[in-house]
Amino acid sequence: MSEVFKGVSRIKYEGPESKNPLAFKHYNPEELVGDKTMEDHLRFSVAYWHTFTGQGVDPFGAGTMNRPWDQASDPLSAAKERMVAAFEFMSKLGVPYFCFHDRDIAPEGANLRETNKNLDVIVDLAKQLMKETGIKLLWGTANLFTHPRYVHGAATSCNADVFAYAAAQVKKALEITKELGGENYVFWGGREGYETLLNTDMKLELDNFARFLHMAVDYAKEIGFTGQFLIEPKPKEPTKHQYDFDAASVHAFLQKYDLDKHFKLNIEANHATLAGHTFQHELHYARINGLLGSVDANQGDTLLGWDTDQMPTDLYTTTLTMYEILKNGGLAPGGLNFDAKVRRGSFELNDLFYGHIAGMDAFAYGLKVAHKLLQSGELEQFIEERYASYRSGIGKQIVDGTADFKQLEAYALELPEVTNQSGRQEVLETIINRYLIQG
Repeated sequence: MSEVFKGVSRIKYEGPESKNPLAFKHYNPEELVGDKTMEDHLRFSVAYWHTFTGQGVDPFGAGTMNRPWDQASDPLSAAKERMVAAFEFMSKLGVPYFCFHDRDIAPEGANLRETNKNLDVIVDLAKQLMKETGIKLLWGTANLFTHPRYVHGAATSCNADVFAYAAAQVKKALEITKELGGENYVFWGGREGYETLLNTDMKLELDNFARFLHMAVDYAKEIGFTGQFLIEPKPKEPTKHQYDFDAASVHAFLQKYDLDKHFKLNIEANHATLAGHTFQHELHYARINGLLGSVDANQGDTLLGWDTDQMPTDLYTTTLTMYEILKNGGLAPGGLNFDAKVRRGSFELNDLFYGHIAGMDAFAYGLKVAHKLLQSGELEQFIEERYASYRSGIGKQIVDGTADFKQLEAYALELPEVTNQSGRQEVLETIINRYLIQG
């Protein structure tokens, strides 16, 4: 296959003054931020599905994307051309990682055996291209939601045959992820949820989901896959209520079924907002519970109630994201995966570069601002002072677990009055704005 992205060379860093849409303004992979380079901090990854298989379809219109690899004579030939084009794009963009679902990279055949043979062909090609370019696999996963067989779910299906098929699909996906050196493996619920409780045995479905994940853990050990297992929370779409609703509900599920030692979370920005949370909330909850493993970097539209998966360009959000990631000590072996798609009207090939450059620059800028915020200690100092009452006296007794209701009542009876201090939210937001403006 000849060059697809003609006229585009390796994207370079040109600095904040550059007006070149095919250049980085803030992302300089070799630049040190603290003791690590930007590339090592950010660990960018391209999402195979949106970037190379997305066609610009929406509920009201057909595909609009101009993608030459889709013109191949048969599905397997198209998959090969798509893979070659993908590595050309990623090499020119300069990202170190990519992510995929099994059905993104290879077409389904007439049966599972034929489908697996298609996967083997494409995996061999991917191995060759990875060796040539040095691009690595951040994570793999299985698509257990698109095919009609998954109409009632996969691991939570009411049909045991579907459960078995899903298990076989994940088994193969784990094998190819290991073969390609994948550093993580992600489980996204897809259709693991319900539309109505009138026809749902929720307890059986949740128990089966846990059984499925334990089987995956056991098989990973059997084949020697040592990558990190991740679960990606999402509250709705395509089902009305999904069992992996948000970070807290996934955490509770993992604890209940003795899976918490095997899994961390892959947090997505747009999923957080669909759950009624900020992205920072989900990252923060995962971090303080030792569960923050990886991030799907995108953003939603606050005026729309569905998963729009837009390229992340909001600097306030990217700054607070990197603030949590830095406090987490980084994401490795996870990373920042652009589970984001260019808009339906941005259908030309170069729009793929423009969108990813915008997202990479936004996170690079956020990284620099977050690092300066943490170095200054302004936010941490305020929080420390706000909770100072718990470091001595009755507060310390509460934290140490030495106080009981009788002691607290006796203490409260002697209080002349309760005096609170301002939370000064506006001052703290002004601090963040000051750092954002200074850069």
